[in-house]
Amino acid sequence: KTKLAAAIAGVAVALIAGGGIASAAPDPILNTTCSYPQVIAALNAQSPDAANQFTSNGMATGWLQAFLGAPPDQRQQLYNQAQGVPQFQQNRGLINQVAHTCNNF
Repeated sequence: KTKLAAAIAGVAVALIAGGGIASAAPDPILNTTCSYPQVIAALNAQSPDAANQFTSNGMATGWLQAFLGAPPDQRQQLYNQAQGVPQFQQNRGLINQVAHTCNNF
């Protein structure tokens, strides 16, 4: 159960992480104007199963809410921490889809 919770929390971090920190241009998710409900709606549209797992984990949802409510410098720190999450690479496609569509919700 602990491994599952850690994996879901990792996905939460990955969902908002977006891309590599070595890129020349900042990742769009760092400056997103999307709200938590918009991100969840985009996640539900892209992957209902992932959305269900995500929203059932209080630690994951809390982390995302903190990220979205953080000023740019704190978002960067949270983003940098997300780079160490193994699920990040596994979910890159979903992360990008959510980041690019959340403003539509």
